[in-house]
Amino acid sequence: MRLRPFVLVVALVAALVPGVAGPAQAAVANSWGFALVTDPTVASWTTLDTTRQWGSWKTTAPDLWAEGGKISAGVFQVRFPRIGSSSLGIAHVTPVNSAGHYCSVVQWHEVTPNQIVLVQCRAPGGVLTDTAFSVMWTYRVSYAPTATTYAYLHYRDQENRVVHSHSSLQGTVLAGRSSTGTYQVRLYRVGAAAIPAGNVQVTAVQRQAVPRRCKVTNWMFEGTDILAEVSCFDHQGRLTWSDFTLSYHRGRSLTASLGTPQKFGYFHHWRYDANHNSVTGVGGNTISTVAPGRFTVRYPQLGVEQTHAQVVAEGPGPNYCNLAQPWSHAGTDAELDVICFDNAGNPVGSRILAAFTSRA
Repeated sequence: MRLRPFVLVVALVAALVPGVAGPAQAAVANSWGFALVTDPTVASWTTLDTTRQWGSWKTTAPDLWAEGGKISAGVFQVRFPRIGSSSLGIAHVTPVNSAGHYCSVVQWHEVTPNQIVLVQCRAPGGVLTDTAFSVMWTYRVSYAPTATTYAYLHYRDQENRVVHSHSSLQGTVLAGRSSTGTYQVRLYRVGAAAIPAGNVQVTAVQRQAVPRRCKVTNWMFEGTDILAEVSCFDHQGRLTWSDFTLSYHRGRSLTASLGTPQKFGYFHHWRYDANHNSVTGVGGNTISTVAPGRFTVRYPQLGVEQTHAQVVAEGPGPNYCNLAQPWSHAGTDAELDVICFDNAGNPVGSRILAAFTSRA
């Protein structure tokens, strides 16, 4: 399936952030962290699940753990230690809930030396509701001309521009509105020529803390460029404006790191080269239908040490997808329990993009 003609109807801002702008930045190749909030009602600062969190701080501060706590109904803050980088980088969040709750990122910021990510979650209909979720944040400033690629952006709707971006090949990153609640993204040079490989993740960002969800309507390749269409919805399922983050990774973990993690995978059930497992190769992951709108995604040999997962729906309309429960390990394999919903919170079939990584 191809996107409709990729014509941006407004002037776009590349906002490509230099990766080697000065000595301070050059010293930091990649800062990242991931965590799972299993109990969204705990007080600040409670250590989060240590079997499902890790981050780049572990190289210098191995005894520290990500912590978090409830701020108010449906609002939770996560603290990644020793990796603070202002409002740069991007964050992704996936609800862990089987009742149709959904989450967005409110903001992320530095409280020296830590990185704080603030998340809000809501029940169908838009009421703020305490919800478990998986969350990650990454900030990359170095470039490496390797066979694997990574690109991300933070788009701000009210300014109609990309406020921060990164491309591992120093290619341009563009985004802009095509209509109300619909956005076009172009990531130059990071795709595989003539092959729809890699994985796309999208998360709504709402500084005003209003109900929002964003998803991938469709994505495709044009030469080695990746083109993606993003759609955002309010609590009534109507297309509407929203800020969002988008990331693309091919041949490397969704953390963007070129070192560890080396055991990772991503899945799309009808694009063969977008089903990748770093251990077992292309096509190495499987999916099975458990019930209408509910799937098990298995990543062979990736269920080792601390692990992390993100999921987003793909396709038209306001349907969205969650993790129904925390992912599990079956021997050395990992299994994701993915569930998708219509706007009312009823299970419904959907295409999915699922990304998984261990810390190894």
